[in-house]
Amino acid sequence: MRIGPHTVDPPLILAPMAGISDLPFRRICRRQGAGLAVSEMVHADTRLWHTPKSRLRLHQSGEPDPRSVQITGREPAMMAAAARAAVERGAGIIDLNMGCPARKVMSKAAGAALLGDEARVRAILEAVVAAVHVPVTLKIRLGLDRSRINAPGIARIAQDCGVQALTVHGRTAACSYQDPVDAEAIARVRETVSIPVIANGDLFTPKDALRMRAITGADALMVGRGARGRPWIFRRMARALETGEIPPEPGPETVLAIVREHLQALYGLHGPRAGVQVARKHIGWYLQGRPGAEAMRRALLQSEDPATQLERITRYFETLPPGEDIAA
Repeated sequence: MRIGPHTVDPPLILAPMAGISDLPFRRICRRQGAGLAVSEMVHADTRLWHTPKSRLRLHQSGEPDPRSVQITGREPAMMAAAARAAVERGAGIIDLNMGCPARKVMSKAAGAALLGDEARVRAILEAVVAAVHVPVTLKIRLGLDRSRINAPGIARIAQDCGVQALTVHGRTAACSYQDPVDAEAIARVRETVSIPVIANGDLFTPKDALRMRAITGADALMVGRGARGRPWIFRRMARALETGEIPPEPGPETVLAIVREHLQALYGLHGPRAGVQVARKHIGWYLQGRPGAEAMRRALLQSEDPATQLERITRYFETLPPGEDIAA
């Protein structure tokens, strides 16, 4: 799949996830087969970019091109200015968030709330596309709720405004993450426009990827929660999409090498104390479904420094016999 001058190969993309898809995780996922990794969303008000949280979210050092930065907001001029600022910092793609269902985002008439104001959607897209020389992409949901599904119309607006790729999460804003993903609705959006359409939602296994592509005909797939604690899912999905075969999960030795690389990168970005704290949730996802995970999680919660945390997670994986990983 191409987004402007950029080739996304394989056509598998790490979703922007607040508090998860920071620089270390994006780099890990790219090395594990993701063709593109989108940053955590940053607010369009650049006056907030000096805060520690925003600085970390905008950190792109050593990240492979193209670098995609997601922006959230509701004011066209402010979002255009933020897009220009992100490009000056090295962004090669600007992604606009009109799909976040979080209450704190929607209460400010941003994220998925924008789907209820098509005139504002058009104004934002026109302003941002005109403001930057790099491709602009858009992420949406199907609509505000099941009675107000307007993703095909939003897709046509996006295409008319010069947006170069569209990600569709197959739920409405009201559904949050509770109801099943409506892959057929994504397919209807795909039939509406000629720009690339990226399907998103409940992609946890290679079988999920095969099913989503078969139903939607999407040009690419975006993986969010399915990559937590399983960044190698991109390699497995790519193999399945290419050959139809379902490759096995990696063994404990391979997983340990990835976990150690991830944790050390977290310590480097966040510092020793904060890095240990941030690492805990990722460790919880890496352990999910593995033997003795709960006891190991309790022990790791007591780890207060990087050396102890690394030693305990290393000891755990080294005790697992080959092939003890969860089933593919």
